[in-house]
Amino acid sequence: MTKQIILGRTGLQAGKLGIASSFRAPASAYEEAFEKGCNYFTWGTFIKGRCPEMEKAVRNIVAKGERDKLIMAMLTYAHIRYLTDVFFNKGLKRLGIEQADVLLLGYFPKRPSQRLLDGALALKEKGLVKFIGLSGHNRKLFSELHKEGLIDVFHFRYNAAHRGAETEIFPHIQGEQRPGLVSFTATRWRKLLKQKKMPTGVTAPTAADCYRFVLANPAVDICMMGAANEKQMKENLELLDQSPMTDEELKKMRMIGDHIYGRK
Repeated sequence: MTKQIILGRTGLQAGKLGIASSFRAPASAYEEAFEKGCNYFTWGTFIKGRCPEMEKAVRNIVAKGERDKLIMAMLTYAHIRYLTDVFFNKGLKRLGIEQADVLLLGYFPKRPSQRLLDGALALKEKGLVKFIGLSGHNRKLFSELHKEGLIDVFHFRYNAAHRGAETEIFPHIQGEQRPGLVSFTATRWRKLLKQKKMPTGVTAPTAADCYRFVLANPAVDICMMGAANEKQMKENLELLDQSPMTDEELKKMRMIGDHIYGRK
């Protein structure tokens, strides 16, 4: 079982490993992850981000009476209020749920329009969504939005190569009332796994190593992970039984990250 945490000020109890739908694993793999405590799921409302197998898994989880244990974050790429509403409501029907736990607005290099934010808040007031989230790569934007108090969950890039969150997000978003912090791209789009990208004489880390690196930082509430099949899911879930990374392992991951990023 994965360690359970409280996702920032949302009060939601979540596993430290989140499950993304974009890699399109079979329903049985998502259900296995859920049974092991990985209960934070993200699912895209646009066609490209949808995953029929995750839909099936969610419906199965709901049918078993375990909806209250599942945290469903619905990701929308529609930067227009009308389209966000349309695809969001269709998504609820596809998943067989009446309410999403998080409406995740993505991806934003700058502050979302006030009209879009007002639309998201309107869905919250109607009881169709509990919390508002935002995903993006502009780390400085997060601290600015944090001051406004509108966003309940932030999704951001963080891995051994991209460590800017350590100075641009974590020190600025703290305290009991801070938003939940969820990281993605732990493998840097799998580049951290490629042996040919490694320094001479260094063995490439596994995906589980990359997740362990992210989770070693106490500022990260949840690390998102993906799996394309049951084998990959099982391999990723094995890290739940592994001990935290040692200082030596963390040092190695940072060295690999610097090499891939091109830092000297």
